[in-house]
Amino acid sequence: MTSHSTSRSASPSQVPVGVDPTRPSIARVYGAFLGGKVVYEVDRQVMAEITAAVPEAADLARGNRGFRNRACRFLTQTDIGQFLDCGSGLPTAENTHQIVQRHNDEARVVYVDNDPVVLAHGRALLEDDFRVRMVDADIFEPRRVVENETVRATIDFTVPVVLLLVGTMHYVCDDAAAPRIMREYIDALAPGSYVVFSHFIDPETPELTPIAKRVEDVLVNGPIGAGRFRTRAEVMAMVDGLEMVAPNAQDPPGLSVCAEWWPDGPRIGGLSGAARCIVGGVGRKP
Repeated sequence: MTSHSTSRSASPSQVPVGVDPTRPSIARVYGAFLGGKVVYEVDRQVMAEITAAVPEAADLARGNRGFRNRACRFLTQTDIGQFLDCGSGLPTAENTHQIVQRHNDEARVVYVDNDPVVLAHGRALLEDDFRVRMVDADIFEPRRVVENETVRATIDFTVPVVLLLVGTMHYVCDDAAAPRIMREYIDALAPGSYVVFSHFIDPETPELTPIAKRVEDVLVNGPIGAGRFRTRAEVMAMVDGLEMVAPNAQDPPGLSVCAEWWPDGPRIGGLSGAARCIVGGVGRKP
């Protein structure tokens, strides 16, 4: 994890229009845990509270990001050339479009977010790539996303799409709303589409549940106000009906700890408890 002392606050002249630097941002906190520099003092305070509760909390972000990167590389083996990345977060190394366009330079990618910092940095990064678009929308309103004019001009929902909802749905605290939102997205996809999905999890073990609960307490009861660690059954309900890809050569199809979803190679040492509190998977719509 990048230490907090190396993260710097953006100067007042760098604050994009619409950004309140006195309120923490999920995207900025997540990006800072990955080593990003777009972070304000209020974000560092949240990071300090999280790491005080769970020192290895950065492993949640790292595991999530690594999973997303590997899932994107995996899906470049399909003939799908359109990707809808919902809750894309701040641009960093190995963004979705960079991974998929390395294999298919005709691939189209739409990023969806409503964080003003994400939108400002994303549009600056993408201004020279006409196959990539950044859309300002609330990802927890699926109908508005899929009916957005820019989304519709770029993504053809009558043919398969890759939908990414990576590290997003745990910020829906309503346990009834979360699977409904997922169902609306899945219903909008053509058969043969793929969904890349990850979520915080309560592993329901004496060793790991306290870790999940400590991070959840900081997120839900702090200024972020959201960040649910759900049980495996609750998380699986969100991908109901999808044909899940096996997460490695040993396990049956389904969700796995993000860091263990087709890892790039052998690991020196074991995973931290925090790393085991986020799961991910890739599912195909039949």
